[in-house]
Formats: sequence, structure tokens, C-alpha cells
Amino acid sequence: MTDHVTGLVCVICGSSYPAGEAGYVCPKHADVGGGNEGILDVRYDYELIGSRISRESLAASHDTTMWRYRPLMPVAADAEVPPLAVGWTPTYDSPRLAAALGIARVWVKDEGRQPTASLKDRASAMALVKARERGAEVVTTASTGNAAAALSGLAASIGQKNVIFVPESAPEAKVTQLLAYGSTVALVKGNYDAAFDLCMEAAEEFGWYNRNTGFNPYMTEGKKTAGLEILEQLGWEAPDAIFVSVGDGSIIGGVHKAMKDASALGWIDQSPRIYGVQSAGSDYMVQAFESGEDVLTKAPISAATVADSISADLPRDRIKAMAAVKETNGAYLRVSDDEILAAIPLMARGSGVFAEPAGAAAYAGLVAAVDRGLVGSGDRVVVLSTGNGLKDIASAIKAVAAAGSEPMHILPTLDSLKAALKK
Repeated sequence: MTDHVTGLVCVICGSSYPAGEAGYVCPKHADVGGGNEGILDVRYDYELIGSRISRESLAASHDTTMWRYRPLMPVAADAEVPPLAVGWTPTYDSPRLAAALGIARVWVKDEGRQPTASLKDRASAMALVKARERGAEVVTTASTGNAAAALSGLAASIGQKNVIFVPESAPEAKVTQLLAYGSTVALVKGNYDAAFDLCMEAAEEFGWYNRNTGFNPYMTEGKKTAGLEILEQLGWEAPDAIFVSVGDGSIIGGVHKAMKDASALGWIDQSPRIYGVQSAGSDYMVQAFESGEDVLTKAPISAATVADSISADLPRDRIKAMAAVKETNGAYLRVSDDEILAAIPLMARGSGVFAEPAGAAAYAGLVAAVDRGLVGSGDRVVVLSTGNGLKDIASAIKAVAAAGSEPMHILPTLDSLKAALKK
């Protein structure tokens, strides 16, 4: 039973559809600009949910996965979920980062601890549950790597056939993950947007279940569990700000949905400011935020950044992504690729969390926000690190080299070691 889901609502026109009848997007806006922008938002009966789950019941729960929030998710109470343990990643208090920035508190939520080492596992776990509801034979997605690996790994855990579309430029380590899990992999000549468009066509042509973010409304509901965990792990005392790197915009939309859910249930008094961080080479949302442009009609850009996980010509979940910032009095921030790479060792040395470029971008954004006075000395801040640094070892090598870090080359003698240490 999913009687707690009241329907799905179009983010553009507000049209509502019963959960059992709703497709991926609102049919009134399915082809706006050729991009299927009429994504739906899942709505809930919070009074009913409040009778089934509370902060107290969560405190007593022994479920240490994302499914601890099942009564607040669009799945049946008895729905079978993938066996891999997705969710409940640690949120680390990082006092040295806070001291270096001159602010009250900094926490780093480490999504690199997920089964396939990125936050995207949350959405893929949700996708597989919904695909089983529909009896789908094949599940598909387009990705620069992380969403693909997430779907591939979670699908392998239940024997679900899947087809993955990734650009040829995807890091080798990420493509290797897909092949190890046994996915059918299509390396597309072109960028992420080319892979996305082909995936959309293929899903329509072959009737595959479409996991793509910014199109499948349930992906937000999987990703929001990261935000719920942040709140619970901080004792339901919401931080002043949360920093999230942004590519397609689905993660930041999910974090925002978590805050709205928690507020509606009376679990928090006020929502934190949400800051979206983008590379200067892939700054569609920043441009729109600064100029006041309508993201529904703003033309795509030509994206290029070292942070491949957040490279997007046209963010597919941009409507929810813009609302996340505007409705919480946050902002969109632009950082350079050099700042992103510099943030990898800075965050690793200050917190012990080794992030890929997209994850480190959130910390680079926090540094920029402090410099601009957007974050004050009394603020308590969470940095959402979305993926593990081993996802892109080539960028990590560049980052530590730029930081001046290199190993000692010594003979196998104590004297040689002593001489090297003196240097």
C-alpha cells in the first residue's frame, strides 16, 4: 500500500496526477523545448505519515539503510528492496576545517561510503524498486559514470538486466565498474547530453524503465534520504547551511525535498540555506541565478570541467534545483577547476574524507562563500561530498601534485630515511 502518496504534481503548471496513473512527466509539458521539462513532484499525506513514523521511532530503528525512512518514501511497506546496504553514510564533525575557515562548525557527509562509492546509489535503489513495480525487463540510464555505476551495481545485486549510456570521455575506473557488474554498456561519441538524449530515445523505443534524473520523478525521493540523514545525525538541529555540487540538479533538489518533508512533519523548526556549487566550465545554474533567467527557457551551454560528475550542458532537473536555492535564501556559486582540485587535498587533510572532484566542489564552494561573506563566523555548515576520490584517480594525482605533495625516494636504509626526513 502506498496510501500515503496523494499524487504527483507538475513543477511547471501544478497539474496533479494519481500515483497509479502518473507517467514520468506531465503530458502538458512533455516536449517543452524537446527536453521533457514537466517533471513531477511526489506529494504526501503528512498527517498519515506522522502516525507511522517519528523522530522517536527512528531513534529506535535498527535499520541502518536509506529504507529506515520507508514510510516517507513512495514505496509499499512490503516492497522488496535491493540487498546492498545503501544509505546511513557518516556525517563527520570536522573542527579543523571549521577552524581554517573561521566558522563555528563544519560537517562532511561522506557519500563515498556507498556500495558503488557515490550518492547515486540512493536513486538507483529507488529506481529498481519502482521498476519491479512495473515488471520492467530492462532498466536504463545515461550518466557520466556515477549514476551508471550505481544502477549497474544495484542491478547486479538482484539480477536485473540494464543498459547504460555513458560518454566516451568517462573516467576509465567508472567504466570498469560497469563492465565488472555485467552491464550492457554503450560508450557514446559525444558528451553527457548526447548520451542522455540517446538513452531517452532508446527507453521510449524499447519500453525500458527509465532511471534518468530530471525525468524520473522518483529519483528525487531516493536522493532526499541523504538530507534526512543529515538532519537525524545532527540530532534534528538543522545546520545553517548545506553545500551541494550541482550538475543535473537532482541531488540538490532531493536535499531540498528532505527539508520540506522534515518541516511538514514538524521535525525541524527551519530549513537551512542551500548553496549550489558549479564549476566555471559548467555553470548553467549560476548564470541563471545571477541573471534572473528562466531556467525553463534558458538555452543550453557548452560544458567542460574536470568534475565530470557535474558536467552538463543543460541541467535536466533545473526547475527543482533552482527552487532549492531560492526557497531557502541560498545561492549558486561558481568555482574554477583549479579551486575544485585544490579542495580535494584540503578536505582530505582536514576531515579524512577523500572526494572525487564533484564532491570536493562543494567544499570549494564553501571556501568561496566564506570569502564572499555569505557564511558567517557563527554558522554551522554541512558539506555534502557526493563521491569517493578513487572514482577519478587521474584528477586526484593532479590535485596532490598541485599541492606540492610527493613521496620520498629513498634507499632501504635508516640513514637514507633520516636524510630524506631532514629535507
